[in-house]
Amino acid sequence: MVEVIVGGGVVGLSVAWRLARAGRPVTVVDPDPAGGASHAAAGMLAPVSEVTYTEEPLLRLGLASLRRWPAFAAELAADAGLPEGARGVDLRAEGTLDVAFGADDLAALDELAAFMDKLGLPVERLTGRECRRLEPMLAPSVRGGLLAAGDAWVDPRRVTAALLAALERLDVPLVRARVTTLLRADGPAGRVTGVRLEEGAELPATTVVLAAGAWSAALAGVPVRPVKGQILRLRSPQPLLTRCVRGSVHGSPVYLVPRGDGELVVGATQEELGFDTRVTAGGLYELLRDARELVPGVTELELADVVAGLRPGTPDNVPIVGPAGDGLVLATGHHRGGVLLAPLTAALVAGEAGGEEGGLAALCSPARFGEIA
Repeated sequence: MVEVIVGGGVVGLSVAWRLARAGRPVTVVDPDPAGGASHAAAGMLAPVSEVTYTEEPLLRLGLASLRRWPAFAAELAADAGLPEGARGVDLRAEGTLDVAFGADDLAALDELAAFMDKLGLPVERLTGRECRRLEPMLAPSVRGGLLAAGDAWVDPRRVTAALLAALERLDVPLVRARVTTLLRADGPAGRVTGVRLEEGAELPATTVVLAAGAWSAALAGVPVRPVKGQILRLRSPQPLLTRCVRGSVHGSPVYLVPRGDGELVVGATQEELGFDTRVTAGGLYELLRDARELVPGVTELELADVVAGLRPGTPDNVPIVGPAGDGLVLATGHHRGGVLLAPLTAALVAGEAGGEEGGLAALCSPARFGEIA
């Protein structure tokens, strides 16, 4: 009997790939593999620049997963048959530059730098001139910044395409259908024995790994909610930036992520609107307005793509990963960090994490929310 992975986003596909690599029989079930939040994501691998005062557990998970990314990308590229290696998924490590405009922004950066220093995180405080020396296309009004040189990024669309190719080469079945029910033995709280698909067919399983993102709560009692994010992609013949740039404009965070092919990803809104995936004029206006404040030249670029995705949020913004009763394993609730945390999540589910990483399992354990049925 096989292990069934419910969800074909970057997390579910990564779990399936690691399990299949270990010789375990796996089936992936998803109506739109490589779609949803993974298709919309910018791909920032930025645990340092995204740290906040209340999310130190998430920082620890992110740093551990970031350390896994180079080997993860290289192994994935080899399994997928990508001749350019990790560059085939556009893995880049030029760091993240967080910039500030006014005195209040600078004061906030100073406080953040002190907090990062307390945590032992490698960041460098820069003047506005130093920021523009690193990124000449920044607005003249930038007065200072923080450089997190260890941050990285990747192209999630290339990652999921590589994962699908690797799974195909490993002969992993992909069922393009929606799961409506977890099958259980001996009542609603009994052992999970498989899944039922929308058309009524049933797939038996030794274990079900629930990696359905924002839709996980419909299948099990997990506290996961959809958080809408609108994002746009711009294109130019020559890259406008060499590293990720972040900033706060009119109180709203915005980031710009360059791709190796000249694409520039601008994101992303955070909206609590349920399962609404409409792209709105207001959302795109705000993104372009704020991006232009950071890098005025963005308005000259070609608009290549606009999309909205649903991040799976949890009450504490930490993912839910680990066993949740007999026959059920959770790998969901990654919110903004699905791409960053995919390698570590896959390792935890596959039993490949040991030592310090194994100790991190308690931080994202489902047990912190009590019994999940």
